[in-house]
Amino acid sequence: MLSSALQAGFHAVGIDTVDVGVLPSGGISYLTATSGATMGAVVSASHNPAEDNGIKLLAARGTKLSDDVEREIEDRLRASGSRSALGPAIGTRFADTDALESYVNHLLSLSRYKLRGLRVALDCANGAAFKAAPILFERLEADVRVFGNAPDGNNINLGCGATNPGFLAERAEGRIGLSFDGDADRLIAVDEDGRVANGDVIMAIIARHLKAQGKLTRNLVVATVMSNLGFRRSMAEAEIEMIETKVGDRYVMEALIESEGLLGGEQSGHLIFLDQGQSGDGLLTAVRLLDVVAGSGRELRDLRAEAIVEYPQILISVRVDRAVDLDSAADFWEQVRALEGELGDEGRVLVRASGTEPVIRIMVEAPSEETARHYADRLSAVTEISFGKG
Repeated sequence: MLSSALQAGFHAVGIDTVDVGVLPSGGISYLTATSGATMGAVVSASHNPAEDNGIKLLAARGTKLSDDVEREIEDRLRASGSRSALGPAIGTRFADTDALESYVNHLLSLSRYKLRGLRVALDCANGAAFKAAPILFERLEADVRVFGNAPDGNNINLGCGATNPGFLAERAEGRIGLSFDGDADRLIAVDEDGRVANGDVIMAIIARHLKAQGKLTRNLVVATVMSNLGFRRSMAEAEIEMIETKVGDRYVMEALIESEGLLGGEQSGHLIFLDQGQSGDGLLTAVRLLDVVAGSGRELRDLRAEAIVEYPQILISVRVDRAVDLDSAADFWEQVRALEGELGDEGRVLVRASGTEPVIRIMVEAPSEETARHYADRLSAVTEISFGKG
């Protein structure tokens, strides 16, 4: 319904559309950039439930729009008045029945190895990867089992997918698990022991492999403030520079372009390979990860153990009574710094205000979960006292 309505809206103002059907968002990015289209549009709930279905717009190069452009579009949508094309000026819908094949062939061309002998379990989140992912990995000759490949319009991300990696971890049975989110721009993996490997783990493995091969452009990676202390230490150990950004893949992309880097990503599994795409693509990330497995001849669990030791991470959201100006809360920050001093180099604290709700988010990392929980609870209490509990 949303896809049809979106296309009808474009047609009504004289813009033609090409409908490529159900395809991962990375495929839309690739096709937008290579087809000469003016822009791309993805209708999906992304990593959220079906009721959050919405529209993601892409620029001509297949990149996400900037914050300013998105705000301008939203302002114009809310403004009164519109124009419509009439008669022969009305836009036309074209169907591209070769889009899936083109996208899969593109990913096949980027894989350096066949995956013969690898046992893989896929969780397609009842979303956009339900066709493309099984076709891709079967053509790469992996032994494939598939879950979450029966979308009905309402079950996207429902108890499965990258936001629920435990679903696949319980079913992989010794296979390497590849869990995508609804629009397939994220990947969370599962190793042969059933342990979840998030974006930090995946990026650490790939970054260190590229560094060893002399292929890590500028010898740097871009990650966000949420990246685990274990990831930071892994990069330092490998003598790889880490550039830190705010949470959000658009900020990762901006930093990659500015620094002329190659690899960046988020703990959520949203990775960007600037030499092979202009946006996150979970299927491409899976190909790059399995290239390391196949090329090294080692199991994912061994690569993981060598690349990174993750620190327990505790996340707490504290609801407050009013909008909070954290930057000017001097007494609060003094208490935060005191707790950071107690943790020293053996832990990390991050406190930030939510951009969408009256909530302050607290993250604490420490060598043990017990220690991380202790400091997170103390910070939570300080936050409630300082700003009032909503």
